[in-house]
Amino acid sequence: MVSMSTLPLESASPAHICPFDQACSYLEAAAKELKLDQGTLEILSHPRKVVTVSIPVKLDDGEVRVLAGHRVQHSDILGPYKGGIRYHPAVTLREVSALAMLMTWKCALLGIPYGGAKGGIAIDPKRYSVGELERITRRYTSELIKDIGPSVDIPAPDMGTSAREMAWMMDTYSVNVGHAVPGVVTGKPISVGGSRGREMATGRGTMIIVREALADRGKSLIGVRVAIQGFGNVGSAAAELLYQEGAKVIAVSTGAGGVFAADGLDIPALKAYAASNRKSVVGFPQGTPISNADLLTLPCDVLIPAALENQITEANADQVQAQIIAEAANGPVTLEANLSLEARGVTVLPDILANAGGVVVSYLEWVQGLSYLFWDEERVNREMEHLMVQAYHQVIKQSQVRQIPLRLAAYTLGVGRVAQALSDRGLYP
Repeated sequence: MVSMSTLPLESASPAHICPFDQACSYLEAAAKELKLDQGTLEILSHPRKVVTVSIPVKLDDGEVRVLAGHRVQHSDILGPYKGGIRYHPAVTLREVSALAMLMTWKCALLGIPYGGAKGGIAIDPKRYSVGELERITRRYTSELIKDIGPSVDIPAPDMGTSAREMAWMMDTYSVNVGHAVPGVVTGKPISVGGSRGREMATGRGTMIIVREALADRGKSLIGVRVAIQGFGNVGSAAAELLYQEGAKVIAVSTGAGGVFAADGLDIPALKAYAASNRKSVVGFPQGTPISNADLLTLPCDVLIPAALENQITEANADQVQAQIIAEAANGPVTLEANLSLEARGVTVLPDILANAGGVVVSYLEWVQGLSYLFWDEERVNREMEHLMVQAYHQVIKQSQVRQIPLRLAAYTLGVGRVAQALSDRGLYP
């Protein structure tokens, strides 16, 4: 097994906020609150296994290129590893290590018997043909064949991947073992063992957590003004569901820019426009242009960062006007910004809670795949909502009992459960 301290990891420039260092800071804060011993903290700070593989691929023009693929398995104390596969140019070993650690706490917080993992390849999938992406995915899967499996490590889609890549992974694994194994990945197409409700799951979970937070303030979703940064799978699903519940989604954005309407955007029309405009909302005729930066500082009730990490920092935290921030992305609010927002009384619903709907339905898909008994969407949504609402109220109670912010409350619950399981299992040998 390889620890982070023995790896030649990429160094972070002083101006760059390192996601792994930030993840460790959250762990250390929770460990201090829980009074964990140094040995336990050391174990939880290091991934159990780090795998980097070479992925030789022949491109359509005949050129052979060798890519690097990563898979970090942080902890299997509570159960098999679980985490997404990310295709993005900014993928680094430090990034996937941070995300693997966060997935451990997220699963523990939601009461799901998984440990955290994450994987990725540093490519821009838009620059590759479908055939090239299939060859990359299948070779990546075959290189990891001994490190994944329905009782070992269950990948899922993430940024830059989708149900299509999961079907390729499932097929590659199944061909190698000689029979169909629907439980090896989640987020698959329904035709090959995917779960109904999975596509909207993360956005639905975000909507549920926002709804519960508003209810604690004596409000409903009706008429609430919401701004959403990011209009991919998560952001668009959250926007659609909030719109259906009567919220006014006043602004959304993609990488190229956003659109704003003071009286609320017509989300079904916007989704149709984006689908015909290379997934961009820029130029939508029923709104005015707005930049990603300006969207974050709009006067609104709820802000949902659903794009990349480190979007709200010390530089712009004091300009944020929302009273509730729901982290639909992983790590969109930096540690320093979070402290600033909390000091101003802004409620920050942490990512390991607010975006957990995806992993909850992934778990439900895995259960269905193992049993070969598949549920209708109503049951999937009902089971997911129960776990999300339960976790939200546990975080609120922990915050009140310990007199700590919501983020620290969420981490003490997640980290505490893993630490307790580690203590109960003992240290081998």
